[in-house]
Amino acid sequence: MANRTGGSRRKTRHLLRKHVRDRGKISIARFFANFKVGDRVVLKAEPAVQGSLYHRRFHGRVGTVNGKRGKCYTVSVKDLNKPKMLIVHPVHLRKA
Repeated sequence: MANRTGGSRRKTRHLLRKHVRDRGKISIARFFANFKVGDRVVLKAEPAVQGSLYHRRFHGRVGTVNGKRGKCYTVSVKDLNKPKMLIVHPVHLRKA
């Protein structure tokens, strides 16, 4: 039986990397950012933090915050016409 090659970050060397000028420590404000229910957010990955990262097909998409689950937020995004719910850490979210 053949094993499946790769995981969720396969072939993301250029997609999920930081720009040269953006390298360095992560600001604490972005790490502890607060969002309200109904806020529109852009999914933009922070490569230095791998936890609670969405699948790469949602990179750059705009979604709405539905609620909070622990430290993370539940974000609904349309994948073609089907709504998907993602659990994303606030360091990977930006206000739209």
